[in-house]
Amino acid sequence: LQWSSPPEAIECFKSQEIWIAPPQFYELCRLCNFSSLCELHNFSSDRALEGCERWMPVTLNASDGSIHLLPGDELYPEDPDYTGEKKINMSTDKKIGDLMKEGSVFHRMVMKNINNFAIYVNVQAKYKHMNPLMINSDCSDYSSRL
Repeated sequence: LQWSSPPEAIECFKSQEIWIAPPQFYELCRLCNFSSLCELHNFSSDRALEGCERWMPVTLNASDGSIHLLPGDELYPEDPDYTGEKKINMSTDKKIGDLMKEGSVFHRMVMKNINNFAIYVNVQAKYKHMNPLMINSDCSDYSSRL
C-alpha cells in the first residue's frame, strides 16, 4: 500500500509505477483542484445539498483507441444504456485526433491504451460540482480547440 496525494498518484500512473482505472483517474483529476483536505471538506459541505445525477460513460471505439463520453459531451447519446441491456456499440473508423479536431463540446476521457489517458472538459459541471483538471498521461495535445 502507498499513501499518495492525487497529483503524486497521477505522476506514478504516468511513469507506469501504478495503474489506475479510468473512473479513479477521473476522480483523482477532480481532487487535484483542492490543495488540502480542509479545502475539499469545505467544498463538499458547501455543495452537499445541491444534488447529484446518475451517469455512466459511453464508450466510442476509434481506430486508434477509445473515448469514454460523459454527460454534456456533444457525442454523448440522449438515451444512454445504463444497464447494458441494449448492447449499443459505438464505433468509428476515424482516429482520436480527428474526432478531437472535429469536436467543440467536450466531457470525455481519451484512452489510447491502458496506460495512456487524457481528460478533456469544457462544459460546466452540474450541481456546483468541480470539473476534473485536464490532465494528460502522455504528451499528446488536443487542447487547441478547448
